Amino acid sequence: MVESNAGKIQDDMFMVRLIRAGDQQAFEYLFKTYFVPLCRFVRIYVKDNGVAEELALDVFTSVWEKRENLDIKLTLKSYLFQAARNRAMNYLRDNDRFVAVSDWSLLERFEIDDSLELKELERLIAEAVCSLPDRCREIFLKSRTEHLSNKEIAERLDVSVKNVEAQITKALKLIKAYLGDSYTYFW
Repeated sequence: MVESNAGKIQDDMFMVRLIRAGDQQAFEYLFKTYFVPLCRFVRIYVKDNGVAEELALDVFTSVWEKRENLDIKLTLKSYLFQAARNRAMNYLRDNDRFVAVSDWSLLERFEIDDSLELKELERLIAEAVCSLPDRCREIFLKSRTEHLSNKEIAERLDVSVKNVEAQITKALKLIKAYLGDSYTYFW
């Protein structure tokens, strides 16, 4: 699972770096890719096309204005949809509006499904693994995805078993730090 998401995570990380650097074409691509889906998503909450468009635009405006400090822990898509949801909830709160009970089934697809949280966690772990130093990542993946023993990894890479153990320990510490306090129950 980690390797299947690696390409998408690396693409997202590259896109974030471009946007942080002020690359307007990267931002335009992001906007063209996600503006309409975000409007549809926000519309589920606010029931007004104009408001949905305004809130989606606010998300992109915020991303551009805060681009230099952009800290995305999940995928860009997840970040944008969570930001849109937060804007929609704030709008509903500030305007004394509520989501009708009849609409809960639509919202459940986005909020209640535990598999979504699991998928996001998998993406976050994949992103953390992608951010590891090359040798550390290589050893970690051989251990975790190829299920090789430390001795087998050492033999294949012509390094000591102690080196393999140290790299795996380093990888786990870096992944733990990357995940932050949200997932301390794993450690």
